[in-house]
Amino acid sequence: MADPATYRPAPGEIPDSPGVYRFRDEHGRVIYVGKAKSLRQRLSSYFQDLSGLHPRTQQMVTTAASVQWTVVGTEVEALALEYSWIKEFDPRFNVKYRDDKSYPYLAVTMADEFPRVQVMRGAKRKGTRYFGPYAHAWAIRETVDLLLRVFPVRTCSAGVFKRAHQQGRPCLLGYIDKCSAPCVGRITPDDHHQLAQDFCDFMAGDTAKFTRRLTQRMKAAAAELDYEQAARLRDDIVTLERATERNAVVLADGTDADIFALAGDELEAAVQVFHVRDGRIRGQRGWVVEKVEDIDDATLVEHLLQQVYGAEEENAAVPREVLVPTLPPDVDQVQVWLGGLRGSRVQVRVPQRGDKRELAATVHRNAEHALVLHRTRRAGDLTTRSQALREIQEALDLSTAPLRIECYDVSHNQGTYQSASMVVFEDGMARKSEYRLFTVRGPEGQGARDDTAAMHEVITRRFRRYLAERSDSRDVELGLGDEEDDPRRSGPIDEATGKPVRFAYPPNLVVVDGGPPQVAAAAAALAELGIDDVALCGLAKRLEEVWLPGEAYPVILQRSSEGLYLLQRLRDEAHRFAITAHRRRRSKGMTASVLDDVPGLGPARRAALLRHFGSVKRLRAASAEEIATVQGMGERTAQAVVAALATTAGSAQQVAVTDEPAGTRVDAPDAPDAQGDVRDEVPEAGPPGTAATGREPHPLGRPAVTEEPGPAGMLGP
Repeated sequence: MADPATYRPAPGEIPDSPGVYRFRDEHGRVIYVGKAKSLRQRLSSYFQDLSGLHPRTQQMVTTAASVQWTVVGTEVEALALEYSWIKEFDPRFNVKYRDDKSYPYLAVTMADEFPRVQVMRGAKRKGTRYFGPYAHAWAIRETVDLLLRVFPVRTCSAGVFKRAHQQGRPCLLGYIDKCSAPCVGRITPDDHHQLAQDFCDFMAGDTAKFTRRLTQRMKAAAAELDYEQAARLRDDIVTLERATERNAVVLADGTDADIFALAGDELEAAVQVFHVRDGRIRGQRGWVVEKVEDIDDATLVEHLLQQVYGAEEENAAVPREVLVPTLPPDVDQVQVWLGGLRGSRVQVRVPQRGDKRELAATVHRNAEHALVLHRTRRAGDLTTRSQALREIQEALDLSTAPLRIECYDVSHNQGTYQSASMVVFEDGMARKSEYRLFTVRGPEGQGARDDTAAMHEVITRRFRRYLAERSDSRDVELGLGDEEDDPRRSGPIDEATGKPVRFAYPPNLVVVDGGPPQVAAAAAALAELGIDDVALCGLAKRLEEVWLPGEAYPVILQRSSEGLYLLQRLRDEAHRFAITAHRRRRSKGMTASVLDDVPGLGPARRAALLRHFGSVKRLRAASAEEIATVQGMGERTAQAVVAALATTAGSAQQVAVTDEPAGTRVDAPDAPDAQGDVRDEVPEAGPPGTAATGREPHPLGRPAVTEEPGPAGMLGP
């Protein structure tokens, strides 16, 4: 625990002007970001007598080891910079708005050559128009199914689109007139893009012009005695009216507004927002906030608006009115900032009377219900996590609670395809963005001799990277470098990618999956690197015993202990992550292709051939001259390909799962990094039914490549 007096700025150093400040811990990690009208007054308030500070503020200032600030010209600049730093550094003492669930959006990929309409969740992508959020994905699909009759925009995936293009015939939607079939050239890219734009305009609330347009066309068709066309247009008008009626009109004046409400106490709060567009409730969204800093409702509203609108890719997402329960402290500056995002004036106010106040009361009731539901589902969650960390601290005799815990596990199949995982828990919760995978090489590149050697290698590699990156970035971390350095680089930054270097932060506790042998191997690795300030333990599976280095007897935690439950969650998550990596490597390593043995044909050329022809079947039907036209291919190699495919003609069993149609991502083999270690990566998380290599899912929902589990006992720990 640090004394704030050790890093308090000298009198007169802090400017009396607007700016953004950040507190960092002893490892240079940003733990809190704030803004102020006067940096001098705000920062001075943190360095008063500790007894006068809020308990959470006390914890923050005693965890920090330094403070830095950046002066800006206006309070609006400070507002924007504060949000960008919170988003980049994810400080643990700042309020974080977590969705109470992942709400689906209706998305239109306008940046694509042929825009696609689909359901999307998660982070927003640049160049995509979003509508919603919606409470249920089926509501989006029903709406889209209705509108495709009038706006037949593409809805298929990239793989389905490419296969249809190669085969020269559209999918079922193209035959039933619910897709304009751009895959086979029935519509030009420009016309299809305009069709997608009309779809977006309708979803944005501009519905009347489409109804008028169809009505005029219907009357014209009837006047020309084309009654079949007039009947179709009549049905289209009915379809648009049905889609419009799905959203009840709640405000008669065509209001565009977002209505926010708060309900909570000193520890947490529930936030709800209703998105009202053209007088209709277009969507609802909710968050649950843990108040990890001393904050009132007004400041909470300000942070909420920052994170809701600062993350929007489309400026149109900011409505004309933002109705809040309490005005933020700097409401004028917030309105200027939101107006800059929207491109026109935005009003932030508290509804006082009429329909808007009644609707705000409805939103507040939803917030209260969400808070009750959250507490029911996660009763005592904050207390439980704190209790678990405290029990681990006491059981292992640690000086402080282990706020960052890393757990390691090794998985293999009788010594082959050895993989290891590193999972990270911070404040008792999984930090999946910092998970890492390791491919175990061994001293000769053939894998480690056993689990203890594999564990020694993984711990060595992880902490060797930590020492190297800490040394490279020490000046940047502690602010001892050139004063003209980029002020945003308040933590170790990878110069190649511009992203924070994750391995530069050490854990408070390392947990290995195993008993005394694995613990001894990890302890030896730490000792060889000279690391003596990281606690270590192992969790044995059979009796759930906690082993410490050099101890003859284990530490026994009660079966009902929250600390043991947290360690078990860590161990199980590490095991799951390692098994996933092992199975992926095994699946890739056990596949073969008829093209593998062709002389002079490497991975890049194989991928180029499959992209060009779409499949091995089409490649087998091609001549040597056609194959030679592919970039990178020569006549001799083309003839070798034809000869190899001719020898396997009629033997379908020799065509392996790696012979994928065009559009399949070909994974590169594991490559060493700058320090000679294999890449430590976070795997991609695909949708259910998607193969780990990025293949398109089966049209019926089954995985493209099925994997049967091996016999019991085949996988390592």
